[in-house]
Amino acid sequence: MRILLPQALIRLFPGCPDAHSVEAATVADAIAALDTAWPGLRDRLCDSTPAIRRHINIFLDGRRVTLATPLPPGSELVVMTAISGG
Repeated sequence: MRILLPQALIRLFPGCPDAHSVEAATVADAIAALDTAWPGLRDRLCDSTPAIRRHINIFLDGRRVTLATPLPPGSELVVMTAISGG
């Protein structure tokens, strides 16, 4: 499966590419694989409950997911930071 990361997150991890290919059964497994390659990345995506952080959205083929969401082979996850303002 493939994971696409936003530039705002990539800037925090020098040398981190914007797309990663990993093998994972769930969204949580995919994030764990990212954290293995880029330690600390999981803490930017997940809180301590554990859940996806409030201002982070992760989509699987256009549908918002949770950490428990299963990943079919060949799927694509898109990580987006929320945009807020007033």
